[in-house]
Amino acid sequence: MTTAIEHLLESRPLPGFVVVEGPIGVGKTTLARRLVGSFGSSLLLEAAEENPFLEKFYENPRSAALPTQLHFLMQRSRQLKMLKQDDMFNPVRVADFLIQKDRLFAELTLDADELDLYEQVYSNLMLDAQKPDLVVYLQAPVEILLDRISKRGIKHEQWIEAAYLERLCDAYVGFFYRYSEAPLLIVNAADIDFAHNNDEYEILLEQILNTRSGRHYFNPVAVQDIII
Repeated sequence: MTTAIEHLLESRPLPGFVVVEGPIGVGKTTLARRLVGSFGSSLLLEAAEENPFLEKFYENPRSAALPTQLHFLMQRSRQLKMLKQDDMFNPVRVADFLIQKDRLFAELTLDADELDLYEQVYSNLMLDAQKPDLVVYLQAPVEILLDRISKRGIKHEQWIEAAYLERLCDAYVGFFYRYSEAPLLIVNAADIDFAHNNDEYEILLEQILNTRSGRHYFNPVAVQDIII
């Protein structure tokens, strides 16, 4: 018996490269993993836990901002090369980060001299990022993000302060306000449980599969209210 999700996947063409983005705690990795399970595709993760400077950054941002950012930049450079190689074997790929947003964090955390050094390294790497077929940008209020961060209990994330998260969310809003390099789906992720609720995941998946061009805003709560 074909499920609703399987029917969706059979009736729509799949995007070749999907990027899920958003601030810490919004659920981008969770959604990326669910999409991979649905698409049968390869997954490219940000792998923040591999950054040896990240815990020091959250404890004392000023002392560890530059090495934290450079480590992420080098890591993502290697991942982009892997993505190009993977393109030969996997028609569909999903990632939980957009390389262009790396500078967003750099501008947020580095002083002027450090940012200049970061820019030099970035330029010398000559990053050639593949253009996504779709970017899914998840949004949620800061208080919800803080609650999710607290519940998942990752040690170094418990140092994250509301003021920093507020600035990060504002930076994301500004970044995606200007973003026009790929189709963009902006999702209110405050009240949707795409990790455990298949009906809610199905609603979001259908919107993802239907988004082929332009900029779109999706509020799952409003759709659920109409269905009820």
